[in-house]
Amino acid sequence: MLKLRRAAAWFIDFALVVTAAWLLAVFTFHRITALVTDVPELATRGGFDLLTSRGDVVGAGETLGLSLWDKAVLDVEEAFGALVVVTFLYQWACLALLGRTLGKGLLGLRVTPRRSRHTVRRAVVTTAADVAVYALACVLLIEGHFVLSVVVWAAAVVLFLVNALPVLSPRGRSLADRLAGTSVEGILQRAEPTPWGSVAQG
Repeated sequence: MLKLRRAAAWFIDFALVVTAAWLLAVFTFHRITALVTDVPELATRGGFDLLTSRGDVVGAGETLGLSLWDKAVLDVEEAFGALVVVTFLYQWACLALLGRTLGKGLLGLRVTPRRSRHTVRRAVVTTAADVAVYALACVLLIEGHFVLSVVVWAAAVVLFLVNALPVLSPRGRSLADRLAGTSVEGILQRAEPTPWGSVAQG
């Protein structure tokens, strides 16, 4: 059944996104760990802040702490940004070059048509629905905008459902399909009878 195959294909593609997120999380963890364990760098920076603080030891310590926090936050935000870019490039490159993502290819599906404007639009909507809006909510949260983060997270859930649920409708077209002007179909269709017998349609 096409709808079940689309769902399974999405899980495969999303598993790849989760794997990329995990790798970025590990890389970011190591970046932050290196930031706070670089004793010579911390000592140099702390000493400089102390010398220029005119005796304000508490202020110098606060400045150093805020500097470390800002750099850690920047590392996390860069990881979220990288995840969005990687997801978009995966969707766009697969559709532009192959007409299908890895998940769709494994499940015998393809996206048509494959023109540049269709693949870009579809990749943008899919990335926004699956990753980008959630990433924005997380960035807003670590920046301290709690209420706005909750609003954006709720919008992310709505966008995900609006994109996914139409697949279960009789026409089976997601929001990404509708906005990009594409459709998902099986690579191999059922054999159709002809006057000379059944011929498989590719």
